[in-house]
Amino acid sequence: MSELFDAVDALVASRSPLPPPAERKRLRQAHGLTLDEVAGALDVRRATVSGWEAGRTEPRPPEREAYARLLRQLGELYPAPADGILPAQDTAVPQTDTPAPAPAEAHTSPAPAPATVTATAPDTTRPRPVVNDTTDTTATTAAPPRPGAAVAKPAPKKPAREKSAAPPAADPRFANGPLAVIDTDSDGRVSAYCADGLILDVPAKSLPSLVEWALTEARLGAPRLSHHGRDADPLLVLTDAAATRYGLPARLSDEERHAGRLPEDHKAVKQLTRADWQLTRRGLGPWAWIYRPAQGSRRICVQLCVLGWDALDPRSWGHAASLPPAELAHLLGTYATRVITPRGSTAVNGLELMTALHPPTRAGAPDADGRRHSEYNPGSLGSAPVDCAPPEAPDGHPLLAGLPRFHQRGPAEMLLEEAYDWARPLTDDEYHRRFLVGIDVNMAFAAGANGAVVGLGAPVHVKNPAFDPKTPGSWLVDLSHVELDPRLPNPFTPTGERPDGPAWYATPSVAYAVELGHAVAPAEAYVRPENGRYLDAWYQRLRDAYIATMADLGVTIGMEPQAFLDAMARHKRTDPDLAVLLSVIKATVKGGIGKLRERPRGGGWRPGQPWPALQRPTWRPDIRAAVISRTRVNMHRKMLKLARATGQYPVAVLSDCAVYASDGPSPLDFLPYEDGKPLKGGFQLGVSPGMVKHEGTQTVLWSEEVREQYGQDLNLARYIKDGNVTAKDDGQ
Repeated sequence: MSELFDAVDALVASRSPLPPPAERKRLRQAHGLTLDEVAGALDVRRATVSGWEAGRTEPRPPEREAYARLLRQLGELYPAPADGILPAQDTAVPQTDTPAPAPAEAHTSPAPAPATVTATAPDTTRPRPVVNDTTDTTATTAAPPRPGAAVAKPAPKKPAREKSAAPPAADPRFANGPLAVIDTDSDGRVSAYCADGLILDVPAKSLPSLVEWALTEARLGAPRLSHHGRDADPLLVLTDAAATRYGLPARLSDEERHAGRLPEDHKAVKQLTRADWQLTRRGLGPWAWIYRPAQGSRRICVQLCVLGWDALDPRSWGHAASLPPAELAHLLGTYATRVITPRGSTAVNGLELMTALHPPTRAGAPDADGRRHSEYNPGSLGSAPVDCAPPEAPDGHPLLAGLPRFHQRGPAEMLLEEAYDWARPLTDDEYHRRFLVGIDVNMAFAAGANGAVVGLGAPVHVKNPAFDPKTPGSWLVDLSHVELDPRLPNPFTPTGERPDGPAWYATPSVAYAVELGHAVAPAEAYVRPENGRYLDAWYQRLRDAYIATMADLGVTIGMEPQAFLDAMARHKRTDPDLAVLLSVIKATVKGGIGKLRERPRGGGWRPGQPWPALQRPTWRPDIRAAVISRTRVNMHRKMLKLARATGQYPVAVLSDCAVYASDGPSPLDFLPYEDGKPLKGGFQLGVSPGMVKHEGTQTVLWSEEVREQYGQDLNLARYIKDGNVTAKDDGQ
């Protein structure tokens, strides 16, 4: 009889009712689930779930019943709109899998009803961040605000401008966006400038009460980026006037700047302590995290950013710190919406984004007492650090403490996967051309991260292994026998010179040698059997942020080559503030990859001693090496493809920039296009990561002059952008 019941159950499951395709996608995004997460739970491919949501295919047993069960549960949590009309898709930028707001959960004490008396349309001078505009555009009659409550004030009106994206439904817990810039006027009135143009009165009289206000009344924050993650804490950005108003110095002293924080006996620190607030080990510095111990699932945390303490490094953020509060709030809010709420330097943000998209733990199944415990989240780096392999360790690492004091490790002892820094003399034919033209790969390291299979766990040491291109790791192998044209940089060294014996390489480098048709025989390896495409979601979010911002600046996907070059020539003049945002997004990519192998900072450290970064699960020099290796190999593959098709070779390469001799000043004067189509597998002009743009053009005569002055080994790619050589080429 049980077999009959099983057959009946299977028959019912084969016809499990499903909502329409658009509703399936809405429900997934409403719960903050990515396509990868749903595919992993159902043990199907990502493309399969995408097909179900697009209506191209329908699920079959046994996945159909499980998928129907998932959608039923989500439907109970997120009922369809009463009018039955689903939100229209935004077509301004490519669709992504950025999670929609997560289900409501306790953040702090319940948010009060908005005490709004009047409100105006949000500032539309430039494209708005992708958040919901909850501000009514007409005067409303509401109960008078209670004393000290936040009151919306009209934002300064500016000329209208087209929005970049239609806003999705907002999370009511964070109705005023992810952050606010706090400023004080000459009358001592404190205002909070929100990301979407709203201005709130701030009743707080002290720093502790400002933190309380941010958590209980301001309705600031952002939904989690992963179902297993946590919501972003409110961010308060203090101008000089606001810092002074709340008892902080407008500038740090030399001693405080060196320490990176105020001393513990400072009045402001004592105020926070007396109010039962705590600070992390980095203290009250440019980026301070102020918190109280969590109460169950409730997080009680506020992030503080002090502009006058150089929180926004001008090397990445340009003139952002000097912007008026409303404009700065918009800039930071757009970054928060498209990338992540800022938590520190761009490098810190890049690393935090990895963790936010792949949290180390998730809620496990209930135990016998019905209590849930956290467990490892598959596909993440976990919550505990793992030791690197000895060749992956940078100089000074505790693993190398036994080496002689002045021992210099070579390629056979140390993994040296770095970006290109290579140049060669021009040939006679190249000297007779008029120009040198530089092309630069868009978001090269992000493109290198896309699809990269990286280790998730600890390395395993093996002797004389058979090379497996699908297994991430570090391999000791001799590639000096690989013959390549000397007019191209060698793909296996950052200097572009041919290796002179065995060396340690990341998997992509060895795989490329195999791709070129050469035999490899590793002597040993440190492989990582537990692996996955950890960086894919990170790449996708940064890619979408980059493309959306470029679109705001007038550079879009699918442009004809010349139209693309013309748009790129003027895009930074379109909106200088958005040009800053573009720079910050790119710095987030490079900084995040670089921070995977953060070195010791500050005084007091000695070689052989551990440093704080080693305690992070995201301190992973092997992942950094794999991304850089893939980036360098991708560059070489395209240069080789161009050389074989046209006989043109680069004269200099620096990281993601290659310089070619050309008869004309444009990339179109040497990049082959036939009927508007680029060389397959070669360089292609365009905005997407991995495509190239024009970096700069100088004359061949210029190259002769600067090399005569600074040396024949000068890397011309370093100065091709503006031709200004300010110092001898020292590789810095």
